[in-house]
Amino acid sequence: MATAAPMLKHWDPSMKHNDMERWICVYPAYINRKKTRQEGRRLPKENCVDNPSYIEIRDVLSVSNLQFLMENKKYCRENSSEMEFRGRVRVQLRNVDGTLYNNDFPTRESIMLHIASKIPQLKTRQNKPGDSYHQQSQPQSNASGSGGGGGGKKGKGKRR
Repeated sequence: MATAAPMLKHWDPSMKHNDMERWICVYPAYINRKKTRQEGRRLPKENCVDNPSYIEIRDVLSVSNLQFLMENKKYCRENSSEMEFRGRVRVQLRNVDGTLYNNDFPTRESIMLHIASKIPQLKTRQNKPGDSYHQQSQPQSNASGSGGGGGGKKGKGKRR
């Protein structure tokens, strides 16, 4: 049985580092290669991936030694409000006393770099190149099977 996400309180300077309100936020747009810096990308393009989703970010973080929380939030710079573009992940960076939660990830950039480097290795990403090849070959077979005579103007026959 799924448990409901805990209610987040308003931010207060007296909050401890392990309170969920103090965890860092990672939106998919932060590591999306197809976004510009103005659209919200935070890493260099060579370190980013094409159209990541919050589900893929969750999959990468679930095998890492990090605590995280999924939220159904829309990134303010995102133009589309469709469900595939929604979602963010909060990640715990520090313990109560301010020490690092995981020494492998000292900054939010290191967490984003780790996520961006692991997403292409996911099984869901491994299957996508084959699917896109299949989609590219479909229109070619439809065009050759139409038998329209070359796609010229209507009513003109072939010239000999």
